[in-house]
This record gives sequence, C-alpha cells and structure tokens, in this order.
Amino acid sequence: MRKLLLFILLLLPAIVFSQTGIIRGTITTALTNKRLSGVTVTIPSTQTGVTTDSLGNYQITNLAPGYYTVQYTLVGYRPKTLFDVQVTNAKVAVADINLEEDAVNLNEVKISAARFNKTLESPVSLRTIGSTEIKRNPGGNRDISKVIQSLPGVSSPVSFRNDIIIRGGAPNENRFYIDGVEIPNINHFATQGSSGGPVGLINVDFINEVDFYSGAFPANRGNALSSVFEFKQKDGPTDRYNATITLGSSDLAASLAGPLGKKTTFISSYRYSYLQGLFKILGLPFLPSYQDFQFKVKTKFNQKNELTILGLGAIDRFKLNLNAENTEANQYTLANIPVNSQDNYTIGATYKNFRSNGYSLIVISRDYLNNKAKKYQDNNEAGTKTLDYSSQEIENKLRFENVSSTNGYRINFGAGAETAEYNTNTFNLLPFGSNIYTSKINFIKYSLFGQVSRAYMEDRLSLSAGLRADANNYSAKMNDLGRTLSPRFSAAYSFTDKFSLNFNTGIYYQLPAYTVLGYRDNSGALSNRNVDYISNKQLVLGLEYNTLKNTKFTIEGFYKLYKNYPMVKVLGDSIPLANLGADFGVVGNQQVTGFTKGRSYGVEFFAQQRLNKGFYGIFALTLFRSEFEDKHGEYIQSSWNNRYILSITGGKVFKRNWEVGAKFRYTGGSPYTPYDISTSTLKSNYAIFPQGIPNWQQLNAQRLKDFYQVDVRVDKKYPFRKFTLNIYLDIQNLTYNKYQLQANLVPDRDASGALQDAPGDPSRFKSKLLANDSGNVLPTIGVIFEF
Repeated sequence: MRKLLLFILLLLPAIVFSQTGIIRGTITTALTNKRLSGVTVTIPSTQTGVTTDSLGNYQITNLAPGYYTVQYTLVGYRPKTLFDVQVTNAKVAVADINLEEDAVNLNEVKISAARFNKTLESPVSLRTIGSTEIKRNPGGNRDISKVIQSLPGVSSPVSFRNDIIIRGGAPNENRFYIDGVEIPNINHFATQGSSGGPVGLINVDFINEVDFYSGAFPANRGNALSSVFEFKQKDGPTDRYNATITLGSSDLAASLAGPLGKKTTFISSYRYSYLQGLFKILGLPFLPSYQDFQFKVKTKFNQKNELTILGLGAIDRFKLNLNAENTEANQYTLANIPVNSQDNYTIGATYKNFRSNGYSLIVISRDYLNNKAKKYQDNNEAGTKTLDYSSQEIENKLRFENVSSTNGYRINFGAGAETAEYNTNTFNLLPFGSNIYTSKINFIKYSLFGQVSRAYMEDRLSLSAGLRADANNYSAKMNDLGRTLSPRFSAAYSFTDKFSLNFNTGIYYQLPAYTVLGYRDNSGALSNRNVDYISNKQLVLGLEYNTLKNTKFTIEGFYKLYKNYPMVKVLGDSIPLANLGADFGVVGNQQVTGFTKGRSYGVEFFAQQRLNKGFYGIFALTLFRSEFEDKHGEYIQSSWNNRYILSITGGKVFKRNWEVGAKFRYTGGSPYTPYDISTSTLKSNYAIFPQGIPNWQQLNAQRLKDFYQVDVRVDKKYPFRKFTLNIYLDIQNLTYNKYQLQANLVPDRDASGALQDAPGDPSRFKSKLLANDSGNVLPTIGVIFEF
C-alpha cells in the first residue's frame, strides 16, 4: 500500500494538466442589491483587471491555479478587497460581493491599494477569517473553533476540547450565526448549559468568510457577553454541479452543490466519523462516533426578493470500551464517563426584500437538542444506577430587521420573538445531596433593537450608537424591557489613511442557561425563579496601523465588568457559575444560592500579513486577568485566568502548488481547585462519585504548568482538467510536548486490585494522585477531491 501511494505521488506531476482558472462574480450595492456597472476589478499580483458590465458581472480568465487578492473600486463607493481567492481548474471561483455607498467621496476613488475591510458599527474587536485561512490553518484540521485560537484574546482548555474562551469569559458567553440564523452550538458532543466539544460541526467548504466579534457587538445581536460569530456561507453555483470528497484521519465528508433551476441553487454535505473503530483498535476506554449534515437552498425570485433556507444537524454517540487495557488511567476513565447520546439540529429561513434605500429581513428558525446520559456503578447495569439523565431544548425564533440609508445615515432597527421549551428527567446521585427531579418549562422571549451609524469629516470620523432591550415571561422580574436597556457606542478616527484610533463601550445582557432556569428542588418547585439577566459592561480602546499592502497592526485594551452572575451549589458549597463549563456533561442544573460580580481586563497585540508574495502570517499576544468574587465577596481568579496567550501562525505558498505552514501557541497554566482528600476518600462518597471532590475553601488556589504546542501542515495540490486533488499532512504537537491537567485522585489498590483502607480508618480508602499528563503527536494525512 505504501509503495502504491508513493508511485501515485511520483506519477501525478507528469499527468497534471496546465489548464488555467477563472474568477467570476456579480457586484451589487450592499443595501439595495442594485447591480453595479463600471466597477474596476483588479488583481495586483498579475496587474490584470476588468470592469463590470451593465448587469454588474465580471470575469477574469487565464489565471494559473493558486491564491489571489482581488480589489474592487468604483467612484462613490467604499473600496473593498477580497483576500486568498482560490483558483482551480476544477471549478470557477465565484466571488460575488457588495459595495457600501460612500456619501462623502462621490467624485473620486478614495484608495485603490489593498486594505482590510471595516464596519461602521464595530470598528474595534472585529476580525474577519476567510475560508482559505480556515482550511490551511496548521493544527486546525479545518475546524473553525481551533482556527480562531490564532487570534488575540482567544484561549481554550489544555485538552482536546473546543471550548472557546474569549478575553477571560466563560465558554457559554459566545453566540453563533449562519447567514443570520442563530445556531446554539458549533461542536459535536456539546456540554449542555455551556458550549464546546471536541470536534467542529460546520463544514468549512460551505464558508465564504467568518466575522468574529470579541466586543463591540451590533445591536441586532443579543444574549452575548464575550463574542459573536457571523458565518457567511457561499451560494451554490448557477451553471454546473460541484462535488468535494474529503478523507481524513477521523471522518469522511462529501458535499454537493449546483443549480436546482434558473433561480435556485443549493449546497449540501454529509460527514461520517469512524473514530469509534479507530479508538477500539487503539485500545482507548471510550468510543465516540458522530455524523453531521448541512444544507443551504437559495432562491432569487428577482433582483428585489430572495429566500434562503438552511439546516445544520448532528448525531453523536459515546460508548465505553470495557475491554480496554486495565490500566489505572483507563479504570478512572471508565469509572466516571457515562454512556451518552446527543442529537441536535437547526433549520431556518431568511427572506430578504430590497428597496430603493435599503432592505427588510425576516428570519424564522427552529433549534432542537436531545441529550441523554446514563451511568452505573462499576459499569454494572444490574447494580446501582448513579446517573440517568435526559433533556430536550426546543426554540422557535422570529426576527425582523430593517436596514436603510438616508442622507449618509445607516439605520438598522427591528424586533425579535422566541418561544423556549426545556424539559428534563434528572437522576444523579451525588455527595452532599443528589439531583433527582423532573422539570418542564415554557416561556416567551422578546426584544427590540436599533442602531444608527454615520461617517463624518470626509470619512475620517465614524460614529455609531445602538440600543437594545430583551425580556421574557419566565419571571415578573425579567418581563420588563426597561430593565435591560443595552446601549452601545463606537467611534473611529483616521489620522491618516493608514493610522486610526478606535473606541467602543456598551452594556450587554445574557439570559442564564435553561439548565439553570429549569432546576427544581425536592418539593418540585422552580427554585431559581430569582435569577436575572447577567450584565456585562465593556470598554475597548485600540490603535490600528494599516500598511495598505495586506498588513495591519493593532493594539487594543479592554475592560469587562460582570454583574448578576449566579452562584450555584456544587458538591456542598457555592461557587460562581462562570467557573464551570470546560468538561463534558451538564452545567447549571444546580440551585442558585446567590449572585456575584466579575471582571476581566487586559491588552491585545495583533499583527496580520494576508497573503503577499507567497507569505502569510499572524502574531497575537494577549495579557489579561480574569476574576470573580467568591461567596465571601473576595475576588478570586477564574478558571479561565491563563494570564497570557501567545500565538504565532505563518506559512509560505511555493511554486507548483506546494504550501507549508506552522503554528506556535503558548499559554499560561490554568488555575484549578485542589481536592478535599478526607471527603473524597470516604467510601460512601466514592461509591457514587468516584473522583476527587474539590476543596472549595481553596477555589482556584493552584495553577497548572504553562502549555505550548507546535503544529505544522503541508499541502500539495494537483490541478487536473476536471478536478483538483489536494493531499495534506497536518501534524499537531510536533514537538511531543506533554501538557499537564489536574491529577486524578484514585484509590491505592493492592496487588490483586482490591481497594486498600486508609491507615486506621476503614471508612476511607487509601488514595494517591495519578498524573494526568497528555499530549501525543497527532498526525493526519488527508485527501480532498474537488470536482
């Protein structure tokens, strides 16, 4: 097999066709969808260019396969640049864009050099990631949750999970949208009540670009405290069918796109994981498997009306491998991880109507999550059941937006309504009081929002002011829009075309998770009726230097002040809910015992080189502190207080379609709470909770070692006449660095494997700490066919 693969690799260069590719697209106005003629479209690296015809169409031909920067300019409109447009022989590169009107510069083209695109509403804390950047990211494995770890302010747990931690905030403080439709979670095996999971859910082949807001959230996006992700999908091709097959180390994915008629296009994908079989061969104690599907159908009835229908779903299963080698580490894993199944989907529709000065948008969607978990003591189904959990979350959403431009003012206003249903059957034996209850809640959420933006002083000064309010009828306290008035204000001043000062401040609100709202006490009453919206006041100030040659430098300082964060009862004590969420299971299904404050503040340094003369790179350094008040009112570092995050990503595109990239990440060690040994080793506790019980009197008093990792990726593309073949090697943790997790507390057994009593105390077992280091070299060889 190895010889055959080597023979194919040697033979391929001899049979590759030297055909050339095409970039084609349609250019319209951003607000009215009017087709723009006379737009100058240029590719600086080839010094080629065309202008759009009377229908706004353009086409650039005779391009060698590779990556290109494309610039668009027209008098009276703000210039725009697309980076990393990939050209192949297999299919036409479609680059449809829209241009913003420039009411100030009506008689000239202001800037023709390449520059990074910005928005009036969010001039700070906004990063845009292209699909090519996601695909080529070393160690990212085409997973957006891993890719954004290259950006400033972004950290993640030192493990294989995809929890996204932004500027010291908890993982459940992030919100995700695909083409304007909200998606509850973007990972497989999500933690209910929080976020995360080990594998990304979104097919990167669908993505055109991703807008990532780590602050300065637009008013039409609510319920977020740390970040907002806007995934913008591609439209299906109008002229022919395209297909992509991706074979990786853990799954097989296939996608198909094309026309469904003269006015309708589609894209669709399906992915199947074979991790369960691979893990079984490797002798691992757990056997995960997953499937996911995604689709988008778009109909352009005419130039003024279009309808988009999309869907995203997953089927996740998690089983135990009881035949795994009987090591202490495997025994611990098998004793604690439950059998789990999780199904979820989102389906939504967006209707857009364009007018002479703007457009209206109606979005309807439905989210569904079904989560089940079961565990038996010693994994004996005939013995004591310690966990039997089932839960569903169902949301039906409606949002209306109106966007228009009048006398240079950009105005966006709208409203939203949502029905929410949560139900659970929870049976969980725990020390200090078990969670055993059945609950079902239904309530309605609603919101109003508006934002006004304008540029002044020949486009040098940009101002934007927004206001939002959210409410719901879960409780009388939260059924009042006036209590959650959420103002926000942004300003940007350009001293020169290259240098600008940016500012934002705002107050943001988020509803606690359904797992918190639906918790019931032993009497069956909803005991968390007193919870309120969590509030977060933010202040951001930044400087940006844009060279106008694909490179920019930014420095941003931020301050986040939290209020009304719930304190929850966990294993006999009360801790801030913000410190939970980076593990599998369920977060928030506990009694709220009070509320606390928190703060996170720091500075970010960022430098980015978009592809230029074959080179690209990102440098991101964040220095910060994240802390919350404990039950005594004293500020204690949160579980996300890594203190410093460094990420350096770079690569080179060579001739003959070779590409090499590398990524280096270094983060400070995460805080953790040591175990209460005397309580953990009680046999009565260990029988139902076979792991260490934290000593909450020392909340996050200790810290893990610092962590670093080096990832590399090598791609080789073969452009054939009818298809493109991409073979890649992606290696995570090339230097074989062992990263440290908190040690596991395990019984000290005798030679026969029996538990040993603690000296002089038969009510306890003798214990020891088992090192929990990990970090193997993870190579992935993948093959991608694009037809």
